Amino acid sequence: MRNFYLIFLKELRSYFNSPIAFVVITIFLVLSGYFFYNLFATFSTVSFQVMTQPMLARQYNQLNITEMVVRPLFSNLSLFMLIMLPMLTMRMFSEEKKSGTIELLLTYPVKDSEVILGKFAGCMGIFTIMILLTVPCFILIGIFGEPEMGVIVSGYVGLFLMGAAFISLGIFASSITENQIVAAVLSFGSLLIFFMMGYSAGFAGESVGSILKYLSFMPHLYNFAKGVLDTEDIMYYFLFILFCIFLNMRTLESKRWRG
Repeated sequence: MRNFYLIFLKELRSYFNSPIAFVVITIFLVLSGYFFYNLFATFSTVSFQVMTQPMLARQYNQLNITEMVVRPLFSNLSLFMLIMLPMLTMRMFSEEKKSGTIELLLTYPVKDSEVILGKFAGCMGIFTIMILLTVPCFILIGIFGEPEMGVIVSGYVGLFLMGAAFISLGIFASSITENQIVAAVLSFGSLLIFFMMGYSAGFAGESVGSILKYLSFMPHLYNFAKGVLDTEDIMYYFLFILFCIFLNMRTLESKRWRG
């Protein structure tokens, strides 16, 4: 446990000792704020138009802030995570391999699981800061509207689990190459496939389509954004994370054997 804690602290310090964390968090918040403003401004404009022209109400069957602002905002945040998180994970093992410190790390009396989980927790710490900094957007929504709080809470649970899945796959991508750019591209491409897989379900057969839909990230996030905490969706993300960590451990194990 002590080794895990030391690696966790080392990873956190390394993020803040370089501009990576500041740049990623800043870009994420700028994108989130911009789309939040657009969604909220659109809702305000539509609401004002409906108030002055009641006949327009027929065009908007679901004129409420949860449907028009909260749920689309969660979808946008997941898309920004897809873009930004590979930039956080690309250096995890790639940098260690390029600098040669990976051999030194593997010779220490530390377990592979402690190394992987320590790095995973360090990256999750930065990601948690990113997500918490979006809370003021939902506070403003609560002040000026009446959103469903259950949807907001479950939406954040879904984002947190999805982010953990993104990070676990990104760390695995970083462990199989010593080039950070290659790791980022590989991570982004793999995540994009899982992200878009559900859209192909309609073009496949019933059995294959159901598998593709289950493997895709988005259908599970949609359930969270509806305010539904389904154990099936939670287990999907947990199994995905465990599978990526398992692959990462096998990669480090093969590195030990090869020397």
